Amino acid sequence: MDRRSFLKKTALGSGAAAATALAAPAYAQGKRTLTMVTSWPRGFAVLDDAASYMEQMVGEMSDGQLTIEKKAPGELVGALEVFDAVSSGQADMYHSADYYFIGQHPGYAYFTAVPFGGTAQELTNWYYHGGGEELHDELGQIFNLKGLLAGNSGSQSGGWFRNEINSAADFNGLKFRMPGLGGKVLGKLGASVQNIPGGELYQALSSGALDGLEWVGPMADERAGFQEVAKVYYTAGFHEPGSGLSASVNLDVWNELTPAQQAIMRYASMATTHYQLAETLANNGAALARLQSQGVKTLQFSDDVWDAFGKASAEVMDENMGDELFAKIRGSFEDSLATSASWINKSDGYYVQQRVRVLGG
Repeated sequence: MDRRSFLKKTALGSGAAAATALAAPAYAQGKRTLTMVTSWPRGFAVLDDAASYMEQMVGEMSDGQLTIEKKAPGELVGALEVFDAVSSGQADMYHSADYYFIGQHPGYAYFTAVPFGGTAQELTNWYYHGGGEELHDELGQIFNLKGLLAGNSGSQSGGWFRNEINSAADFNGLKFRMPGLGGKVLGKLGASVQNIPGGELYQALSSGALDGLEWVGPMADERAGFQEVAKVYYTAGFHEPGSGLSASVNLDVWNELTPAQQAIMRYASMATTHYQLAETLANNGAALARLQSQGVKTLQFSDDVWDAFGKASAEVMDENMGDELFAKIRGSFEDSLATSASWINKSDGYYVQQRVRVLGG
């Protein structure tokens, strides 16, 4: 039995209560409402902002004929249960970070972020002009999903710590929250890595259940309140240089939408990615200044720590190369990255260096 059939059978055979609680899509006078389960508590900066913007855009672009009803974790399913809920048809779509689901397939990491991967611009370059969207669809076929890129947090910070990291050895035994393949990298350095949903992170850090964590960046981290329980903040990280968010739709539901509705969903997701990245980058600087005014010490990892990240990252990536689809996705992504970098280094990157040299900053 394939994965899709298994999930449908499971949903029908053992999920009667859930099926009752998760109502079927609403139809009335040609209107349709899609239930979107999310991995973000209501009001979470950047992430719930993106889900809310997607919800708003679909309603406005369709003139109310197609609407999204957004559900926070716990309202229908848990934060990390959204993938299975949508794959099995218990909910219509999810908004989440696809690297949460590398247990389903490691290739999903590429649709959020991978260690030493692409910036936000490079991710969208690949997704829309380098074959990434088609590979997202190919992966989604296995799990009865149609993926849509719907948000980007930009470069994520290295994380919050109780104490400074003076060498790679300081990660040994550290209880640290980092999802995706980046978490597997820290595991190779000896960290006890956990993937805890965002709504539980403040309590875990304040109680000592975690020694440190990475979340998003200054805007989101400030709103989460991590500065109240940790004061060491590394502002650059190896693990998520441009983190994409996904609005994935049950494939059967997607195929029932009209071509116009599918176009609305796709263009709303593109608008969400552009809007959310701009909102985040526009607010991170001021948020960082506020964090520093509250006694937060901002640091960068040393070169030897970055070298350790790089060595462990190469090992983690290579471990998945036995999977044919992972290898195909990785090859496509890295080809696009090489093309992007060859120009960026000679244009934007060099320009910024000269701007700083001439004007300061």
